Amino acid sequence: MDEPSLRTPSSERPLEDRLDSWKEIAAHLNRDVTTVQRWEKREGMPVHRHQHDRLGSVYASRAELDAWTRSRNLPPAPANGNKIPARNPTAPPSETAVSASPIRRFVVLAAATVALAIVASIWLQRVEYFWRSPIADARFQSVTDFDGVEQDAAVSRDGHFVAFLSDRDGPMDVWVTQVGSGEFHNLTHGAIPELMNPSIRTVGFSPDGSLVTFWVRKPGGSGAGDIGIWAAPTLGGEPRPYLQGVAEFDWSHDGSRLTYHTPGPGDPLFVSDGSVKPENRQIFTAPAGLHCHFPLWAPDAAFIYFVQGSIPDKLDIWRVSPSGGTPERITSHNGRVSYPVLLGRRTLLYLASDPDGSGPWLYSMDVERRIPHRLTSGLDRYTSLAASADGRRLVLTLASPKRTLWRLRIADSPTTVSTPARISLTTSTGFYPRIGRDFLLYVSATSTSESIWKVANGTGTELWHGLGTRIIGGPAIAPDGRSIAFSVRQHGQTFLYVMQADGSNARVVSDSLDLQGAPAWAPDGQSITSAGDDHGVPHLFRVPLDGRTPVLFVGEYAVDPAWAPDGHFVVYSGPDIGTTFSVKAVTSDASAHPLPNMTLTRGARHLAFVDGGRSLVFLRGEIQHKNLWLVDLNTGAERQLTNLTPDFDIRAFDISPDGREVVLERVQEQADVVLLDLPKP
Repeated sequence: MDEPSLRTPSSERPLEDRLDSWKEIAAHLNRDVTTVQRWEKREGMPVHRHQHDRLGSVYASRAELDAWTRSRNLPPAPANGNKIPARNPTAPPSETAVSASPIRRFVVLAAATVALAIVASIWLQRVEYFWRSPIADARFQSVTDFDGVEQDAAVSRDGHFVAFLSDRDGPMDVWVTQVGSGEFHNLTHGAIPELMNPSIRTVGFSPDGSLVTFWVRKPGGSGAGDIGIWAAPTLGGEPRPYLQGVAEFDWSHDGSRLTYHTPGPGDPLFVSDGSVKPENRQIFTAPAGLHCHFPLWAPDAAFIYFVQGSIPDKLDIWRVSPSGGTPERITSHNGRVSYPVLLGRRTLLYLASDPDGSGPWLYSMDVERRIPHRLTSGLDRYTSLAASADGRRLVLTLASPKRTLWRLRIADSPTTVSTPARISLTTSTGFYPRIGRDFLLYVSATSTSESIWKVANGTGTELWHGLGTRIIGGPAIAPDGRSIAFSVRQHGQTFLYVMQADGSNARVVSDSLDLQGAPAWAPDGQSITSAGDDHGVPHLFRVPLDGRTPVLFVGEYAVDPAWAPDGHFVVYSGPDIGTTFSVKAVTSDASAHPLPNMTLTRGARHLAFVDGGRSLVFLRGEIQHKNLWLVDLNTGAERQLTNLTPDFDIRAFDISPDGREVVLERVQEQADVVLLDLPKP
C-alpha cells in the first residue's frame, strides 16, 4: 500500500484542471496505473490525497503533472549558477576593484587553482580516471585443446596444478595437469555419474594442493545426504568423501578456517575450524527462493564474499563478516554473476553478463570504490574463473556454445536410442522452439540482439527483432494460433509484447512488471499469465490485453506457467531447493489444485500439456543431461518418452498437441582452459 503523501496543494485548482483517480492520471500521462503509482512513490510525481478520506482516494492537477513531466528534462541553469538573476549585470566595476594590487590578484588566483586541482584530483579518483586493467600485461596461454567440453577449471594455491571437468574420454570426468607438462590425468574414470552443476564452483584444491576436490550428487538426489564434496589425490588415487553434506566451500588463506554452505533452502552459510558439524556457527541464509553460492574468503579474513540472488540471471556479489551480521552488497549487475576471486584485499574479479543478457564477460572492481570494469572485448565468453593464492595466475574456461533445433518422432516405448534429426534453419542459431498448427517458432541470436523466426512449408521468415534486446523464456502461441506473446529485456527494462502470427501489429501490453520466465496464454485468449519479480521473488500475474493493470494471481514463488487446455488450472515451477524444484498447480481462482508429486532437476522448467490436458510432458535427469517424460495427471503413472545419448544436452522443447512429435533445443558447449599470468607489481 502506498505511503501517505506529504504534498498538499497550495491552492484549490479549477475543476477542469483536476484528475480525480489513478485511472484519470494514468490516461493523462498515457501510461498504465502501476507505472504512475510507481512514479508517485519513487520519483516524486505530484499526487494529492484527501485528508479526511480513505488512503486510496487521490487527485492531481493537470498543470502540476505537465510541469513535473517537463522537469524530468531540466533546462541548463543560468550562467551565474542559480535561478536568481545577477544584480546590475552591466554595472561598472568599482574604483576599489580597479585599484586592487597585482599581488592580491595573484594570491586569489593561486588559491583558486589549488582548490580546483584538489577537487579535480578527488573527482578523478572517484571515477577511477587513472584506473588500469589488472590483466593489461597478462600473458595468455592455452592449457587444453581437446575436442568437446572443458568446464569449471581450478588452480592450486601455488599455481602449479590446474584441474577441470572434461568429456575427453566420453563421460564427464575430473582431470588434472601440471602447468607446462603437457600431460593430463583422468582422476575419476567415469566412476562419478553426476559432476556438473553450472550454478556453483564444482572443482577445487585442498589448501596444500595434495587433493583435487569436486562436487558430487547422487542421481536424482537433492538432500544433504545426496550432495557432498569428494576428493582424489592430485597425483592419482581413489576418490573418497571429503566434506559430506556440503555443496561449496572455501578455506581461509592460512588454512585454519572453513566456510561452506549446504544445499538446504537459502543455502545456509557456515564458518568452522575445518570440520562440518551440526553445531557449527551459521552466519547467513538467503531469503526464501534465493540462493547463496561461490563463498570466498578475503585474503585478510575480514569478510566472506558470496553470490546471492535468483538463479540463473538475477545475481550479485555480497559480503558478510565471518561472525555474521547484515550482508553488504558489492555489485549491482542483477544478471548472471559468478566465480568471484580476489587479487589482494581490494581487487575483485568475477564473471557477469551485460544488462541485455549477453556474456558472461570478465569484470574487475575495486571493492571500496565499486565501479565495475569489463576487462575483455569481442565475443569471448567465459564460464569459469579461478586464481592462485598470490593472485598472479588466473585460469579460465573460454566457451563458444552452439544452440540448434532437432525434430523427433515419439515412439510408444524408447527401447532403442532416440535419433533426432536436425532442422535446417535460415539462421546460425535456434532456441526456445514452439510448435504451431502448421508452423514452427523459434528464437535466434546475434552478438547484439535476438529475434523471433517462423518456419512454414520449409521457409524461414523473421517476425520480430529489436536492437539490443533479449527474449525472456521464449514465445507463446495463442490457443487459436493467430497471435504470439513474448517478453523482452531491453536497456534494463522488460516489456510484454503481443503480435499477429505473421509478425504484424506488434504492441506492448505491459511495461510495468519486471518479467521473468516464459509467458502463457489463458485458454480464453483474453489475458496472458507471466511471472513478475517482486524484491527478488517471482509471482504470477494476469495481464489483460485491453491495457488494464496487471493483477496478482499467485502470491508465492511461481515462474513459467502452463495452462491446461480447458482453463481449469495452471501448473508452474516453485523455487530451487538445492538442485531441484517442485511443480505446483492452482485453479483459475488461485485455489490449490492437486498434482502428482513432481520434483525436477534445475534446468527443466518448461512444461507442456498433451492428451487434452490429461497428461503433462517434462524433462527429467541430470543437470546437464535429461530426457522427456510423461506423467498421467489422474493416476500419477510416468513413462519415459526419449532415450537420448549422453552428449545430447536438451535445454528446451515443445511437443505437438497429439504428443507424437517433439522439437528439441540442443546445446553443445565447445570450451577450452586458458591461463593468464600477471606480471609482478
